[in-house]
Amino acid sequence: MFNHRNFEFHSPLFLWLFLLFVPLLFLDIRRKKRKGIAVPSTQNMIPDSGISVALFILKITKYIVLSCIIIALVRPRTFNISENRDETKGIDIMLSVDVSFSMLTKDFDPDRLTALKEIAIKFVRKRLNDRIGLVTYSGEAFTKVPVTSDHEIVIDELENLDPTELEPGTAIGEGLSVAVNHLKNSKAKSKIIILMTDGVNTIENAMPPQIAAELAKSNGIKVYSIGIGTNGYALMPTQVDIFGNLIFNQTEVKIDEPVLKYIAGETGGKYFRATSNSSLEEIYDDIDTLEKSDTKSVKLYNYDEYFRTFLWIALSVLLFDALLRWVFFKFLD
Repeated sequence: MFNHRNFEFHSPLFLWLFLLFVPLLFLDIRRKKRKGIAVPSTQNMIPDSGISVALFILKITKYIVLSCIIIALVRPRTFNISENRDETKGIDIMLSVDVSFSMLTKDFDPDRLTALKEIAIKFVRKRLNDRIGLVTYSGEAFTKVPVTSDHEIVIDELENLDPTELEPGTAIGEGLSVAVNHLKNSKAKSKIIILMTDGVNTIENAMPPQIAAELAKSNGIKVYSIGIGTNGYALMPTQVDIFGNLIFNQTEVKIDEPVLKYIAGETGGKYFRATSNSSLEEIYDDIDTLEKSDTKSVKLYNYDEYFRTFLWIALSVLLFDALLRWVFFKFLD
């Protein structure tokens, strides 16, 4: 997998050689102030304006040549990074996140969805050697990121989770089955899904969670299920006013724990209940401890060097300088 291209100087200390321009400029200024140097004009075949241009070019060619040589020594280059990893030894992880409106309930700080974003991002940053993907669901399910080694893409999508993107409702089976579909052909040594929800299954004509659990089991996928929400009542969005603003009311928290426990047990995973920011973070730490990868990623740097371009420019300017001096002084003879 390739990341964006980067730019660097291999030997930036050579940039100090540009200080040589200071004495050169000083000498040129002193020569300019000297008197008694007559420049032929009318008696030559070159007009005065042509002589002035030629003299100016001859003065700056040394600066161009020196600049190109210094830049060539600095070795400007661009590079991209590829990762070489054995996919059969790593762990592929799919996060399946409930983004229904109830995830905006304020029993977490500041709400369930924001707390989940922050903690899930920390988890992703820890899993350096694993591929991670992201599925979001409410009344329907959608793949945001297929499993990838580029964790920054996953983090960007987690930061931008939006409850308004999908149809309202909670289809736990859909969220699980879409994640299973992306992992079933994986060659990783371990395939896991972290399934998160704060409610009960409300979409009757969607994939039943029990069937989705059977699919996960038959494809060797372990599911860690997390029920998010406090016990009792919480300030939950229940209506939308005429201006599109959510109206919050104290509502009883209902989580389909029997279904989540069944999914985890059927697939060899584990069920967790998160009732606060700290408990949710502890759950992710537990999962991080339970699922350890033994694969190592080797980063390969692929460089494109540009010093040759500047050497060719320096040589071309030198040849042009020599030709110009020969033509210029030939006409002055």
